[in-house]
Amino acid sequence: MTHPAPTPTAPALDAARLAQLRADYRDALLHDTVPFWLERCPGFVDPEHGGYTTARDRDGTLVDTDKGVWQQGRTAWLFATLYNTVEPRTEWLDAARSGVAFLEKHGFDPADGRMWFHVARDGTPIRKRRYAFSESFAAIAFAAYAQATGDGRLAERAVQCLDAFLSHTPAPKQTDARPTRGMGPPMIAISTAQTLRDGIGFDRADTLIDRAIETIEQHFVKDDLRCVMETVGPRGEVLDHFDGRLLNPGHAIEGAWFILHEAKHRNHDAHLIGLGCRILDYMWERGWDNEHGGIYYFRDVYHRPVQEYWHDMKFWWPQNEAIIATLLAYQLTGNPKYAHWHTQIHDWAHARFPDTEHGEWYGYLHRDGRISSTLKGNLWKGPFHMPRMQWTCARITDELIGTHPRHDAAPSCSTPGETDD
Repeated sequence: MTHPAPTPTAPALDAARLAQLRADYRDALLHDTVPFWLERCPGFVDPEHGGYTTARDRDGTLVDTDKGVWQQGRTAWLFATLYNTVEPRTEWLDAARSGVAFLEKHGFDPADGRMWFHVARDGTPIRKRRYAFSESFAAIAFAAYAQATGDGRLAERAVQCLDAFLSHTPAPKQTDARPTRGMGPPMIAISTAQTLRDGIGFDRADTLIDRAIETIEQHFVKDDLRCVMETVGPRGEVLDHFDGRLLNPGHAIEGAWFILHEAKHRNHDAHLIGLGCRILDYMWERGWDNEHGGIYYFRDVYHRPVQEYWHDMKFWWPQNEAIIATLLAYQLTGNPKYAHWHTQIHDWAHARFPDTEHGEWYGYLHRDGRISSTLKGNLWKGPFHMPRMQWTCARITDELIGTHPRHDAAPSCSTPGETDD
């Protein structure tokens, strides 16, 4: 049986709670998260080679000099977006410029034009991945920086990276005996196209977004099972194997808020609101830990044992995505259920992940909320999911309070699972 959804016991978010949330998100973003990276991590913006060194211990100490290409794009997007939407601070534009320049100089393999995944501090390539998410993150970085600077060449480069992402055919890692398709590519296509549309006026965005949402709805959303599959067969069939049964609640919930954001952009499109809320409902039921709280990492569609040993851990980013999705669902529907869920996930995560001594959030907790690792950054974690959550939720609470004009600039994207393959 599925986990029952919690019954709302709290009223809708009132004015006092919204005001507190708005202050919490904005203040944490500007006075904790951003300063941790720019002020407490020596050499975070690499003064010698450019780009960012994100592998940091809890106090900002550098623990590895290698650079993840994902983090270069994501971080450049963040600082350019802060410059575009919060305040035109020179330090933010300079930080974004460093990442964009590093990507242009070191991010691409001249042999085939594909992007690397992992490079050394000086940009020496170490490895690629079979997927093309590096290209999607470069696209949002180039678009946000082009918006900040008016650089038409980088706007074109952003579109080129998106097209490279969309056209990529993954290198096979297995035989053709059991073909599959993943939810990651269409989900990332939604938010990347949104970012390019809102930043540089990308005119193919709506068509690409429509196609991606249709793919998710037709192939991955399973109303009979009340879930969203992470991987399916070519026609959307559920594959009764470890990988085929795997659910990633945080990833699906992230997709839910991308769809809800699109509904908001399209004058509260009723179908998209219904789809986004359905995805959120299904995966909250599957993902919320009724015993300890927080969003599980992996679940099995049939409630069988999960192969991955970290399946019951609480990573930072699924909590971030659930915080956004529940608040946005409440904004679009007024349903107190979503206000209650938002209070649950916000309060649970904020009681456990923040490092009150050194700032920022830990990335990895055990199921019961105990700290598993003191890492603040690595190839997967950097200044992206959490500051994006803070930035997005500050804007939503502004709108709910009525003090901020509506602005649909789309936050960007994540990845399927944030794990090695």
